[in-house]
Amino acid sequence: MYAIVEIGGKQFKVQKDQKLYVPRLDANVGDTVTVDRVLLVAGDGGVKVGAPTVDGASASLKVLGHVKADKIIVFKKKRRKGYRVKNGHRQPYTQVAIADLSAGGAKRSRKKEAEEAA
Repeated sequence: MYAIVEIGGKQFKVQKDQKLYVPRLDANVGDTVTVDRVLLVAGDGGVKVGAPTVDGASASLKVLGHVKADKIIVFKKKRRKGYRVKNGHRQPYTQVAIADLSAGGAKRSRKKEAEEAA
């Protein structure tokens, strides 16, 4: 079984017990984070495609640690003007493990949808 989930504005294809790096999450190491933005679920029962999300589907992520990517050098120069600027950047990431995928089946109530929209 696999799913396509949206975490931090990016889409990832995930399976159970998979480890991956996602944009920095506001969670402590060891915490469990639940992601409700599941766009597609595929498994033995077929494929469920959301419009835009699959109702009742979720993914549980276990936070393993916070890391930074390799340094990227940003160098700007304008010729004959004496303008040179050198900066570095390291993108922060969170390493997570997919603890559980739930295809769901329970429909969300209209009352809960109205509360989230407000």
